Amino acid sequence: MDGTEVREQGTEASTASEQNAVAEQELADGLSLMEQFLSDPSHDYKTLKYGDVMEGIIMHLDRDELLVDIGSKAEGIVPAKEYSSLSAEEKDRLGVGDNILVFVVQPENAEGHPVVSIDRARQEKSWRKLQEIHEANEVIEAEVTNYNKGGLLVNLDGVRGFVPASQVSEIRGGDESSKQADMARLIGTSLPLKVIEINRHRNRLILSERQAIQERRDVMKEKLIEELKEGEVRKGRVSSICDFGAFVDIGGADGLVHLSELSWSRVRHPSELLKIGEEVDVYVLGINAQEKKIALSIKRTQAEPWSRVAASYEVGKLVRGVVTQLANFGAFARIEDGIEGLIHVSELADERIQHPKQVVSEGQELLLRIIRIDPQRRRMGLSLRRALDTPDDELLSVFGEGILEERDALATKIKDALEAEGLTGQFAEREPDEADGESASGQTATAAEAEVRVVDQVAAFEERQQRAEEAAAQRRDARQPRTARQAEQAAGSGSSFADEDMSAMAMAFALAGAALDEAAAEEAAAAESDEQVETDVKAAVEETPSETDEQTAE
Repeated sequence: MDGTEVREQGTEASTASEQNAVAEQELADGLSLMEQFLSDPSHDYKTLKYGDVMEGIIMHLDRDELLVDIGSKAEGIVPAKEYSSLSAEEKDRLGVGDNILVFVVQPENAEGHPVVSIDRARQEKSWRKLQEIHEANEVIEAEVTNYNKGGLLVNLDGVRGFVPASQVSEIRGGDESSKQADMARLIGTSLPLKVIEINRHRNRLILSERQAIQERRDVMKEKLIEELKEGEVRKGRVSSICDFGAFVDIGGADGLVHLSELSWSRVRHPSELLKIGEEVDVYVLGINAQEKKIALSIKRTQAEPWSRVAASYEVGKLVRGVVTQLANFGAFARIEDGIEGLIHVSELADERIQHPKQVVSEGQELLLRIIRIDPQRRRMGLSLRRALDTPDDELLSVFGEGILEERDALATKIKDALEAEGLTGQFAEREPDEADGESASGQTATAAEAEVRVVDQVAAFEERQQRAEEAAAQRRDARQPRTARQAEQAAGSGSSFADEDMSAMAMAFALAGAALDEAAAEEAAAAESDEQVETDVKAAVEETPSETDEQTAE
């Protein structure tokens, strides 16, 4: 063998050795990669158990089921009944390769496939979200889907919630039939709700619409009080009526319109003028931001009637009036809202009258002539007998056709009343009549003295009336909170119009506080009624099978 052959054999041996080394290195690298792959837990088959919630990838779709890759030995099966909560649009959007959340219902069926549910996965997700909402004390919206004996049923992304009837503001009290009618009417409507109890293990979700509305109103009230300004006029809706006034909702907050601020005329009870739900314009009297109270007025949105009396009325003018009150010395008659005059007992008839009730009655409409006007003191003198003695031509020119028959009927009624009392023919001595043009100094002095007597009588009557009102207020003390009593006493001390703003405002604030106390009492009563929630829930459970029962049946 020559040198050339020896060199060639050495080269071949070296090449073979290098190839073997490379093969051995590749084998080692492959074994290392395989070891890493096998040691990676992400490539292990998942061990499934009931209740697991996981992400899956849709591998196949048909009408009866879906196949989902969830990392197990076999694809998970989603039967059609387990994704029934999806809307038609949501089902149409599903496609192969989409990620979807599923809930393990059965780790392995007879064919070796896991059975999973989209519906229950959505429920589980909803439960977790509801728990977060409950802990954050937030308000949610939900649609009423049905009702049972105890209350309303709502659906929150697959979770069935229960709203007891006592926690729904639009369900009235009363008999069972009206309650059922109210609940049926709410089906399909959306309600603001607050979670008041949640228990995932017992599938128990209790909600309240009342608490949600109250929280929203509290927020709106704080914002409104910041925006409100004294003296502005706002639109509102009457929300409730009580003996001392009316509450008006002005956009998220209730303000009190005290009885004295309802009208320029005398009002005995707010129900005479207002109805719950009626829209009204209100004037903002005052705002107490610290105590969150608002005092309102309805009459301040209108001009003060006595400010235009001088321009609208004059002595000698014929008017119509309605008797509002009787006193020993005469009868008060209202000729328009906020303007009343006195018919002195001597101006009712030519006969001597002992008491106005012998001639007229409260609520009766009369023809009257104005004989005195004092706008500064808010006094007006009226006469019935002089109106009845008016010539026909003047009556016709003022009131038009039909007035003569009305005058005659009124005169006949008064005559019959006088005859029934046995007063016919007993004429009274007349005071001098300014309309007759008599100007003797003695007669003028007599007229002045008579007017002073009338004024004194009116003042005495108003004082007695005020005492009577205070006595009536004291009788109401037993039914009203202490804050209301203090307010009425404070308001009773302000008798002049100049002081009326302060007294009415103070009373409104105090009574608003009383109303808030009443609202608190109502909330306490509602809290007590919440004891009925358990009863309602039990009734609902008895009437509707629970999800746990359904699972057991499956």
